[in-house]
Amino acid sequence: MEKIEVVFIPAPAIGHLVSNVEFAKRLRDQDDRFSVTVLIIDPLLEPKVQTYVRLLAASDARIRFINFPQMETDPLSNTKSPYIVGFEFLESHKSNIKEYIINHVLPNYAVSAALFVVDAFAAPMIDVANELSLPSYLFYTSGAATLGFMLHVVTRHDQVGRVFQASDGELVIPSFTNPVPCKVIPSLFFDENGGYIYTKNSMRRLKETKGIIVNSFEELEPQAVKSLVEYDIPPFYLVGPVLELRGHSSSMCDEVQNDEIMKWLDNQPPSTVVFICFGSLYCVVEPQAMEIARGLEQCGHRFLWSLPIRSPRNQGLGIRPSNCPNLKEILPEGFLQRTEGRGMVCGWAPQVEVLAHKSIGGFLSHCGWNSILESLWYGVPILTWPMHGEQQMNAFQMVKDLGLAVEMRLDYKLGDSDAVMADEIGKALNCLMDGDSEVRKRVKKMSEMSRKAVKNSNGSSFTSFARLTDLFLMGNANKP
Repeated sequence: MEKIEVVFIPAPAIGHLVSNVEFAKRLRDQDDRFSVTVLIIDPLLEPKVQTYVRLLAASDARIRFINFPQMETDPLSNTKSPYIVGFEFLESHKSNIKEYIINHVLPNYAVSAALFVVDAFAAPMIDVANELSLPSYLFYTSGAATLGFMLHVVTRHDQVGRVFQASDGELVIPSFTNPVPCKVIPSLFFDENGGYIYTKNSMRRLKETKGIIVNSFEELEPQAVKSLVEYDIPPFYLVGPVLELRGHSSSMCDEVQNDEIMKWLDNQPPSTVVFICFGSLYCVVEPQAMEIARGLEQCGHRFLWSLPIRSPRNQGLGIRPSNCPNLKEILPEGFLQRTEGRGMVCGWAPQVEVLAHKSIGGFLSHCGWNSILESLWYGVPILTWPMHGEQQMNAFQMVKDLGLAVEMRLDYKLGDSDAVMADEIGKALNCLMDGDSEVRKRVKKMSEMSRKAVKNSNGSSFTSFARLTDLFLMGNANKP
């Protein structure tokens, strides 16, 4: 049987990789004629990506994972912005990837056609597809509203020709229902040398692709979807939520501790535990951990706290936090004894499995897009504490536009000197855990809609995915 080779090129970060791989698996489930290769560029920030890849490769032989070596020197050790380093890092791999495609994909006798699915943050790889005369599709792993913002940046630059400034105040961005305050705009858009130009130019390249794949669904972001139609871009396909629900992404967690976590949760009453986790890359510094602990004592709620830590001198984006250290050194004296029985502090936690557990009633989150989709899938309301990147915009959208999250902070950024104090945390947790809140009711309803979108044959994402795969199969790939 002739195959259509789909080559995925994710951005080198676990959140992007998981979404790309789950979409690839869905393609293979849809039709055996799809042959899938995922090109793994050794990550700058997340060395445990390889553990995740090994687990997947062992469990699903239908997908090939090809590793490309990391740079010899640590690119984050120089003085450039991490965003610029990231783009240059990807640029440096174009020739190796092109060579691999020429030598190992195109000569494959079983492949009748080939195409690229390129992560939005790996846009330089569009050049490889163009040079090989292969069609490319862009995979945007965040939501439609932030995609709309990226497109707005291009339009705005053509009008005003400059980066954002704090004095810009509130901005009218078509993909958001409410005016967006400058304080929630990602910091890179305020600094031309911090990735603004690179990101803007990457968005201009959308027109070189055959289509845009978005990890969201229409029922979640109706305003954003409506706004995208107004831009001069290729067809877009909302296929989400694309989620990894089988636990492979929890490979950085210790198996023994995972068992302890799940056993502890089994002994808690339904919907009574607040889960505190800031994703795989970001975490609070030690003084802030003290305030969280005091807030937890004040509010009195049951809690599961994932607490990898980094010291105050190692707050940088490229410094990976260590696993759970000596807790007695970073938490208030006697905290663990006083909260024994109603709270558990751990290192890395298996987020998907935790959110799926019946005892979880709320999620204090950094508002990464994968975390938002997972919490909605399981009907768990979020308390917003964004850290970096587009997370502030995600938090703003969830609270102000959609009413699907409880606000604690919308504009907090990693390394802020303005710490979130215990009183604020405790009061916000009480709001989050209100069992009769309107937010909780809306989240439960959206949970049902998210599942219907992908599982029902009439679901919006199910239908969009079918249209997209038909294009792949019916000639929107080129013969090698």
